[in-house]
Amino acid sequence: MSVALVVILAIVLLIVLLSIRIASEWQRAVVLRLGRFHKVKGPGLYLLFPVVDVVAQVIDLRIMTTTITAEQALTRDTVAVGVDAIVFWHVENAEAAAIRIANYREAVERVAQTSLREMIGSTELSRLLADRKTADEQLRRTIGEKTGTWGIAVTSVEIKDVAIPRELQDAMSRQAQAEREKDARVTLASAEREIAQQVVAAAELYGSNPHALQLRQMNLLYEMNKERGTTVLIPTEMASSLGAVVGLTQAMPPPRPAPASGSVPSAG
Repeated sequence: MSVALVVILAIVLLIVLLSIRIASEWQRAVVLRLGRFHKVKGPGLYLLFPVVDVVAQVIDLRIMTTTITAEQALTRDTVAVGVDAIVFWHVENAEAAAIRIANYREAVERVAQTSLREMIGSTELSRLLADRKTADEQLRRTIGEKTGTWGIAVTSVEIKDVAIPRELQDAMSRQAQAEREKDARVTLASAEREIAQQVVAAAELYGSNPHALQLRQMNLLYEMNKERGTTVLIPTEMASSLGAVVGLTQAMPPPRPAPASGSVPSAG
């Protein structure tokens, strides 16, 4: 009896050891019982009945990344471009990912590849270059709609690079340079027009108010004498119009140069 009891206990212990499974925090075990879906188990410790229960697949729930590339894809305005993008996705429904599709990782990559080409074909090059966020959101929505039935949720899609032919790059560079030159010419013409308007307004003011013209002449003479120290010949009419201020300016002797260091001033 003791031998039989030991054998029974050994068999039970072996069954228990074979039944114990452990799943990590990010893992889910899809269990089939007699070939039919039974339960999604994990994380932590869980038990299986030997022979009856089978783990069909252990699903990783962490966020995955898939790199997709579309080379020589034609945009809506028939320009061949190459686009690189990254898809961020994760398994949202472990049961659907294990039962409804054979290889969900490969399926996500194929769907993302075709969706990228569809997006490029329906978008013009200028919009693809200028508004990548809209293209990213369109890709995320399109891929998510296709993979949603498999229990896959697409978190985001980010376009890394858009490669265009070098000839087109040169043409776009020349176009941008021409646009900047046109803007510069327009700005210069606008500034010249404003300056001309101000000159005309000043001429009208001087013509209607002689005192304003006299003050302007006095200011010009003062600036010339202060900065350059030159002798100014004033016509008689202008001198008489300037009055006593100009007379004082002409009467003032020029400043005498300072004596050199170490020299002795003359006695007389």
